[in-house]
Amino acid sequence: MNFELVPLLIIGFSLVFVAVGGWMLVRQSWFVQWLKGTLGLLLVALAIYLSFFAFNLYGYHQLVEEEPVATVSFRQINDQQFQATVSRTGSDNKRDFRLRGDLWQLDARMIKWKGLFSLLGVHPGYQLDRIAGRYISLEAERSNERTVYSLHREGVGFDLWESARNGWNPLVDARYGSATYLPMADGAIFEVTLSSTGLVGRPLNDAAEQAMGTWE
Repeated sequence: MNFELVPLLIIGFSLVFVAVGGWMLVRQSWFVQWLKGTLGLLLVALAIYLSFFAFNLYGYHQLVEEEPVATVSFRQINDQQFQATVSRTGSDNKRDFRLRGDLWQLDARMIKWKGLFSLLGVHPGYQLDRIAGRYISLEAERSNERTVYSLHREGVGFDLWESARNGWNPLVDARYGSATYLPMADGAIFEVTLSSTGLVGRPLNDAAEQAMGTWE
């Protein structure tokens, strides 16, 4: 047999297989049942995903421009060791953390709606992500113990923010907001506000003002 005829023969067999297979699929009722079953499984999976998505939204708050989201106060424990108390605005929730270093930083996770929710004008959301300490000295930063604490709520079923950050979430986009590193000082109190561009920390008392002046 000529070599050139082999592709034609294979194509001929393929057409026969397509015709016979198509006839079998159309004539047999199991195909319709399979389609129904597949559609049903997809709808159940979608319902489970949306349920997890909704539960995860409870960890977020509506983002309003220049909204105070927390106050952070400090009590010095030892040299370059401070107890930081994070108080969330509008809540009695207070948490204490032992930070090492000279500076502190607060981070937040932000989500922005896509598609229909964006067209409806739904506000973005946020949740505080972590608080960290840092040393001014580069040598100390490399050699001394660093302290970073998580503030965000763990996801249910999946991490909503991480999935959006990796481009796997069709409903929201993910952004990260960080406050500029600010000095820690005994008795200092800072207010942290959040906007669409990120976090901003401002001194609330004399101790914080003096620490800012000394650091700058």
